[in-house]
Amino acid sequence: MTKAAVIVFPGSNCDRDCKTAIERSTGAKVDMVWHQETALPEGLDLVVLPGGFSYGDYLRCGAMAAQSPVMREVAAAAERGTAVVGICNGFQILCEAGMLPGALLRNAALKYVCRAVGLDVVNGQTRFTAGYAGQREVTMTVGNGEGNFFADETTLDRLEGEGQVVFRYRDNPNGSARDIAGVINIKGNVLGLMPHPDRAFEPELGSADGATLFQSALASA
Repeated sequence: MTKAAVIVFPGSNCDRDCKTAIERSTGAKVDMVWHQETALPEGLDLVVLPGGFSYGDYLRCGAMAAQSPVMREVAAAAERGTAVVGICNGFQILCEAGMLPGALLRNAALKYVCRAVGLDVVNGQTRFTAGYAGQREVTMTVGNGEGNFFADETTLDRLEGEGQVVFRYRDNPNGSARDIAGVINIKGNVLGLMPHPDRAFEPELGSADGATLFQSALASA
């Protein structure tokens, strides 16, 4: 049986959503891991940093959570090749922890945005997107006030050139540079995205496209 862990920070509010989405999509065993833990469960195939408002989004979104003890273990697991996904606030945490390039700024309209969004699968050859099998467009949901992806032009060019842009908005809801919705590290095992696959894993939710992301991540295990 494949195994996953969802990291729980003070202020996380999508942790149980992620647990349910992974369990129903893949049948994997999912452990909830409190942010103060200094070890992860053994034999993990996937680590998920969920959405929410860790530490109330004080200082900068994700900045305080990035210093949590468990993040040292998440970084070590990623270095060993374990798949790591950061969703929304989790994406912010990965950037603040230096595990992904760029930063997430206030939305261009300075308003919280919560709605379904169409995405282009820019790179369908990653361990997180292989299951889309040529499907070009997917639908997920955003819910953020600071989802505006930013990086300098040199970094953006490198991300594009190295195939690290994984998802792109079809109708950019927050002003992200080059419509970027999700990026991956150069090693190919750490993904950050602002849209929520955990809110789009069954048809009853309006889309089941998010399930494919979790299935792909664990199929590679």
